[in-house]
Amino acid sequence: MPDTQTAHVGIVGGGPAGLMAAEHLSAAGMRVSVLEAMPTVGRKFLMAGKSGLNLTHAEPHEMFKTRFGAAGERLEPALDAFGGDDVRQWASTLGVETFVGSSGRVFPTAMKGSPLLRAWLKRLDGQGVAVLTRHRWAGFAGDALLVETPEGRQTFRFDAVVLALGGASWPRLGSDAAWVPWLEGRGVVVNAFKPANCGFDMAWSDILTERFAGQPVKAVVATSGAAATQGEFVITARGVEGSLIYNHSAALRDMDKPVLMLDLAPARDVERLERDLKRQSGKASFSNRLRKGAGLDQVKVALVREFTSAAERGDNGALAKAIKALPLPLLRPRPIAEAISSAGGVAWETVDERYMLKSLPGIFVAGEMLDWEAPTGGYLLTGCLATGRAAARGVLAYLKR
Repeated sequence: MPDTQTAHVGIVGGGPAGLMAAEHLSAAGMRVSVLEAMPTVGRKFLMAGKSGLNLTHAEPHEMFKTRFGAAGERLEPALDAFGGDDVRQWASTLGVETFVGSSGRVFPTAMKGSPLLRAWLKRLDGQGVAVLTRHRWAGFAGDALLVETPEGRQTFRFDAVVLALGGASWPRLGSDAAWVPWLEGRGVVVNAFKPANCGFDMAWSDILTERFAGQPVKAVVATSGAAATQGEFVITARGVEGSLIYNHSAALRDMDKPVLMLDLAPARDVERLERDLKRQSGKASFSNRLRKGAGLDQVKVALVREFTSAAERGDNGALAKAIKALPLPLLRPRPIAEAISSAGGVAWETVDERYMLKSLPGIFVAGEMLDWEAPTGGYLLTGCLATGRAAARGVLAYLKR
């Protein structure tokens, strides 16, 4: 086996996880080639950064680590080695300064992702990393990789490989999960992909969609199971989208009959709402009663009208309770191709502590290929960067045996 100074490592996938693995390995003196199926690298990274690249989150590290669900324990060593503060320091070394927003989310001062990606690629080029675009992995040929290239199908042999091909969301940007049968054919267990951080379909009335599709619902508290969070979401022609919905999407996705409970007036309790509603004139319209008595805007009034009976709307006590706990019946998650991220992927029991596949020595996995999920807020990107770095460290350990 070659030593770490003469080894040639292949990185399959040019997203954040793959590029971080390439950076770490090339800094250790290895020859590194990145194979990317698309015409350019980092497409999902750039898309995520169009409206402000959320790099990481500034909350305390011990709390940060709890945001990764059932996979948190397996991810903990990688996150301990490269957490939110490390991401900010890394960005600074690329000349990208960051700031903490009011919600604790961390952004580059320029907000966009393109300056960071340009600086990153310049560093990789300076470290000798070869980035081969339009090189799509097409399976195995013995111990080699089959790759579709502009010159036709070719085989590539590496001393170690890091697979960082993403999950199954946003396939038009490259994460199409085409790799699943190739790994399953080599004994790797891959759990079925499911949408994460996604919207949901609903059976709105025609009146509501005609008047309120595209409208935000602000300053509400949503509850799914035991979890309650405050924020906002958007009504769409098909259902609901937005950060508040994404925060609950994992719990809702796994319910047989998903229902999200909404508190439309978080600043008032039921008793106060009932008193304030009783003060309204009996001649006032329903909309004016709720506007003056409960402080609800038109879109919230429409939601109350949509999901209450005439009897409830005529009873101040029942109406106050509905405003504080309005059930939003959801039909199903939106398709995975529309989801911000995905759950499912390479099962953790098939991966060792170095991020190497147990059935394929010398082949490592990183990023959203692995079965983990996290909410939006910088956790997804940090998880990808941290696992890319962890897989690179695994390669170094493997080649130093």
